[in-house]
Amino acid sequence: MSDEMIGLDGVSKVYHRADGDVRALEAVSLQVAAGEFVVVRGPSGSGKSTLLLTIGGMIHPTSGTVTINGRDLYAMGGGQRGRLRATGIGFVFQMFHLVPYLSALENVLVTNLAGAGASRQQVAELLGHLGLGDRLAHLPAELSAGERQRVALARALIKHPEIILADEPTGNLDPDSAAQVMGHLGRFHEGGGTVVVVSHDPAVEQHSDRALRLQAGRLLGA
Repeated sequence: MSDEMIGLDGVSKVYHRADGDVRALEAVSLQVAAGEFVVVRGPSGSGKSTLLLTIGGMIHPTSGTVTINGRDLYAMGGGQRGRLRATGIGFVFQMFHLVPYLSALENVLVTNLAGAGASRQQVAELLGHLGLGDRLAHLPAELSAGERQRVALARALIKHPEIILADEPTGNLDPDSAAQVMGHLGRFHEGGGTVVVVSHDPAVEQHSDRALRLQAGRLLGA
């Protein structure tokens, strides 16, 4: 776990609005080693989602640098950054972001549009491993919140990413479902994957190698 997978150096993000600037991140510096599981906790509005999306190549910082495997993420062209995001980073969101008219199986297969190249059998096997073998044909509305989150997790895992970024992955779940999702993230970590979770839930810390706190855009204890 000595090699740096994710690096942030002096990253700030300012949103310019008519009623005044909002400083979502303030000079955040963070290094995450390959194979490390890091949890960043903080209250709502502390900048957690902005931090995660900046790491994931989806929000350009106002200042500072973000590196993935030593490569400056925002010095890349948009296409190159998009390819890295599509193949090397898996995202798991609190609101799941499943396509409502697609089945659980089809919601994972859509990753093929970004180059995942997974077969229906591979997807079915992964969903089965996640306890959804009897839910392959179900639409999101026919699934519980915990099942929908596991479909979203399967969508992240199927492309065999180096990194999973999870934004409040237990936020809409009951304790049992939350424990299942965190257990699967833990197994991805045990297999050598790098995980960054942002959450306000103190229970997620038990799965991590390191827990940090974000307060008003400032990272404490990095």
